[in-house]
Amino acid sequence: MRFKQYFLIFAFFVVTIIGLLYGISPQWFARTFLGLSEIDVNAAHILRATMGLYLAFAVFWLYSAFSSRHRNTAVLTCVVFAGGLLAGRLISYLADGQPSPLLILYIVLEFALIPLAYWLFKLPD
Repeated sequence: MRFKQYFLIFAFFVVTIIGLLYGISPQWFARTFLGLSEIDVNAAHILRATMGLYLAFAVFWLYSAFSSRHRNTAVLTCVVFAGGLLAGRLISYLADGQPSPLLILYIVLEFALIPLAYWLFKLPD
């Protein structure tokens, strides 16, 4: 189904951009978007590992956009991916307080993405 293909291609681009922002220069990302003057090597390591995870999913989604065999699985992993991120962000929001505006935007986007991806998953091929 074309909707699933377009969705997976869109997810590929969005998650690739976010992942690269995290990992290419963790110091720049933390300073620019999180208001941190400096991060230590452990935080940089976590951001780069997160980049790797995001890019791995993004490549799978792009591949699956053109492979009918894996397309539904890929759409379902979008639900799981966004759901896991949203759950962690909401726990952090409750435990730690309000994060930076960018991270609030991520909460809103992930909250919107989950029902959309699930709806697409349920559509017939």
